[in-house]
Amino acid sequence: MLEAAGLTSVEETVYRLLVMTSTASADEIASQTGLALNQVESVLAALTGKGLANRSDRNSLHFTASPPDVALLPRLQRRAEALDLARASIADLLESYRSTRRHQADHLIEVITGAGALRQHLRQLQGNARHEMLWFCKAQYVAMPSGSNRAEFEALARGVRYRVLYERAFFNDHGAVDNVISGVRAGELARSVPHLPLRLAIADREIAICPLVPGGPHGSPNEPTAALLRDSSLLEAMTALFERYWEDAAPLHLSDSGTIASVDDTEATGLLPEADRRLLSLLVAGLADKAIAGQMGLSRRTVQRRIQHMMAVVGATTRMQLAWHATRRGWV
Repeated sequence: MLEAAGLTSVEETVYRLLVMTSTASADEIASQTGLALNQVESVLAALTGKGLANRSDRNSLHFTASPPDVALLPRLQRRAEALDLARASIADLLESYRSTRRHQADHLIEVITGAGALRQHLRQLQGNARHEMLWFCKAQYVAMPSGSNRAEFEALARGVRYRVLYERAFFNDHGAVDNVISGVRAGELARSVPHLPLRLAIADREIAICPLVPGGPHGSPNEPTAALLRDSSLLEAMTALFERYWEDAAPLHLSDSGTIASVDDTEATGLLPEADRRLLSLLVAGLADKAIAGQMGLSRRTVQRRIQHMMAVVGATTRMQLAWHATRRGWV
């Protein structure tokens, strides 16, 4: 436990014994710890050199412990300051690394070929994540079958936030539902959309993996090819794409029966959230988007997004068609 203060495990054992006793000789320490006498003498010499132990008097064979606050706290403070300096140096080095490679395409985009290599990079991506992972999960896996991504649970356990978007066809894959249930129980934030444009994994908004060529058990017979994207405009665009889909997606939660369900899964239940029912009634009444936004305390953009979402759910291409479907389904 005191390795951070520069003590070995054996030194810590001897120091703790000295702290618990007034004085102790090398013979007494060896007897109580089971260490060899010559090893105890070596440890006592090391502790004395570090200022953690002292002889009881000049000619005494007995040793006493220095007070922990005097002997250990300054050492910890010096190590903490050294770590802070090291972190600052690493940050400077990282910025230099990025700046010198920002305009070098081969450093910004790396090609990954093969399911095994893709799987390894996805695990490393999650293993190195510090804050957040963003995922697009399409149907029919390429590298990781449902239930095999243990790296997610390890990352969740150390405090990394996961936001995962699933396209609805994903839940048809074998074991997919159980896998999502396990993830949500572990702390994953999950949402669902009718369709996703691509597969995507982003770590800390700094690095991403985006498969380029389909492959795997349900893809083409060729090995999958993916792009590893680093700090670039393309990575920013991918992150913005995720956020755009996330805003319109239906949140998923665990029902009382332990099954996964959508908060506003209109297709599955035929029901509509009260806020959307009110929005539809105002729309059918002929109010403009700006007026609806004012009535409901929403932004005009949010109103338009909710209307577009409901149109996608019922398969309508115009607002008039949406109104017809809403009336037929009893939403208004």
